[in-house]
Amino acid sequence: MKQLESKNFMNADFPFWIHRYIHEGGVTFTHIHDFIELVYVTSGRGQHTFEGTAYEVETGDVFIINPGESHGYTVEEGGKLEVINCLFWSSLIHDTLLHEMGITQTMDYFFVHPFLDHEERFHHRINLKGRIADVVLTLLEAMLQENNYRDPGFEVILRIKMIELLILLSRIYHAQLNGRQTMETNKHTLLVKRISGYLERNYEQRMGAEQLAALFKISVRQLHRIFKLETNQSIIETLHRIRIDKAKSLLIETDEKIITIAGLVGYDDHAFFSRLFVRYVGCSPGKYRLRRLKIENQEV
Repeated sequence: MKQLESKNFMNADFPFWIHRYIHEGGVTFTHIHDFIELVYVTSGRGQHTFEGTAYEVETGDVFIINPGESHGYTVEEGGKLEVINCLFWSSLIHDTLLHEMGITQTMDYFFVHPFLDHEERFHHRINLKGRIADVVLTLLEAMLQENNYRDPGFEVILRIKMIELLILLSRIYHAQLNGRQTMETNKHTLLVKRISGYLERNYEQRMGAEQLAALFKISVRQLHRIFKLETNQSIIETLHRIRIDKAKSLLIETDEKIITIAGLVGYDDHAFFSRLFVRYVGCSPGKYRLRRLKIENQEV
């Protein structure tokens, strides 16, 4: 198994590195490393294999990989998984600094705990949505900029921002763990689940925001706002994704022509369907069918 070494990314004086990376279709090699890695999924979805077990990951997921823990990614052919990786040693933030700031083991901060207890092997994940996802992404992008430009004092700024990030994630984790969500948030989450379920069942029908708003008895503006806040996607993006996923199944499981499949999933214009398929999958419907059939034949 390949081992990534910290000396290829950072030095002992300032053991930190941050970068953005895109995993494309296919299997990324499984590896281990001698540094801590904090991962934030900025877009896409795939599987993260951690210590031999595969976990589904998607936009908004955050997790930590400790030194010596094996992991890798698998992304469906034609798909992409974009992540921001923070690589660092525990010496980046000294224990004494954390204690001075009032962060102790008794607070049980899962994302800070690895610095205080070196036996801890944390790998849970949390999923961020809406405003808090924007806050974390903005913080990470500011860190990317500091790391790239390296203006005087960048090390201090990056240490401070890293502490801010870890404490923020700790708050989120504990809020989710203890179920401290407001009634409004719970109401919005339930509404989005109901709408998503309706779209899953009726994907082939013509529908718009006005129709959905009337059906679920809210305003069009509120519908767009709640859906974007909860899913980080628009309603039309969600509907397109549902339809394309169904089209992928039909391409593999049936011999129907592409123009027929376009109609079955709700698109009268098969040329528009093909362009949309390329945007979401990365290849044309015809190429997708050929590739999947080739893979299945090889497996047989």
